[in-house]
Amino acid sequence: MVGTLILSAMLLVLEKMLRLFDFVASEGGPVSVVWRMLANLIPEYLSLGIPIGLMLGILLAFRRLATSSELDVLRGVGMSYGRLMRVPYAFALTLALVNLAIVGFVQPYARYAYEGLRFELRSGALGASIKVGEFTNLGERMTLRIEESSNEGRNLSGIFIRGQNADGQRVSATAAQGQFLATDDPDTIILRLTRGTLVHESPGFATPRVLSFDRHDLPIPLPKIAAFRTRGSADRERTIPELLRVGNDGAEALSTRLESRANFHFRLVEVVAMLLIPLMAIALAIPPKRSTSSLGVFLSIVILVTQHKINEYAEALGARGVVDPFLALWVPFLLFAALAVWMYYMVAHVPGGQPIGALERFAGKIGAQLRRLTAIFRRTAGSIPAPAE
Repeated sequence: MVGTLILSAMLLVLEKMLRLFDFVASEGGPVSVVWRMLANLIPEYLSLGIPIGLMLGILLAFRRLATSSELDVLRGVGMSYGRLMRVPYAFALTLALVNLAIVGFVQPYARYAYEGLRFELRSGALGASIKVGEFTNLGERMTLRIEESSNEGRNLSGIFIRGQNADGQRVSATAAQGQFLATDDPDTIILRLTRGTLVHESPGFATPRVLSFDRHDLPIPLPKIAAFRTRGSADRERTIPELLRVGNDGAEALSTRLESRANFHFRLVEVVAMLLIPLMAIALAIPPKRSTSSLGVFLSIVILVTQHKINEYAEALGARGVVDPFLALWVPFLLFAALAVWMYYMVAHVPGGQPIGALERFAGKIGAQLRRLTAIFRRTAGSIPAPAE
């Protein structure tokens, strides 16, 4: 179960990692921020990975008992399915509490930290690099272009810079080499230019003034970076108590209350649904007699992902006010619960009951046809004579 949980979380993280690398590279930010952003996404992925890990852990354990006939022995000595369900439910209750803590309290803060990193990356607060060979705006009135960069950005060459003051004066400079230097003022840095030419233009000058220099220090004011918004501006950034308070606060806008209520019920449904996983896992784990079909393993993932996507769609409907958020989330949950209880009842209380028996037979026929076509293809390929040399 732990291995399945880690594997499912890593697969979800890998899917996001490539897009984050592209985003950070396009913004010119440091690569290290990718790992910080992925770390803040792990709680969100665990909220889906924990149910998948629980489902596959219980399913594979009971499947091994069933295919090795040990389950028949346990049933023969008088152990009922209710007795066998004690350990799976101990895991389910524990992981449901863990998932409640994650989606209710950890994930909102992690989501806010993730959005904060995105904001800082776009605003340049993370030390976004100046792209070589492109014009970069430093604030509203200064443009910089660098031909080459070496020694991790410490040595610059082929520099062009142009700045303009509020009174209309303009300064343009080219230099063979240069480097950035820090100052005591955190809002200003020094660009030290070496072997270059400076052109000073002003409305009061008849002709521009041209100056050649061996070294010239040019102060560059850093652009002001706006402060990031406070936590709670989005529903995913509120904890469960905050969602409950905002959803029932008459002073809030209707759209905000609907979003909070929909997200509140979505999180509760995702956690409570974990209590149905042991029932469904056992029903899907036991293949028909004299069969080792793994169809139940495939269906378990499909059912969990489908139920998660239905909940997301229902949350969107509730947030828009199309359906009451309570009904939008809990009616599909009741249908999912009815399916899980029916599947467990068929396995535990109906002699020879197989809830997915029809699908098993259909999959068996498809498999037989595929094996038959494969055998025909092999015989046909073997009877074709080799071409003459």
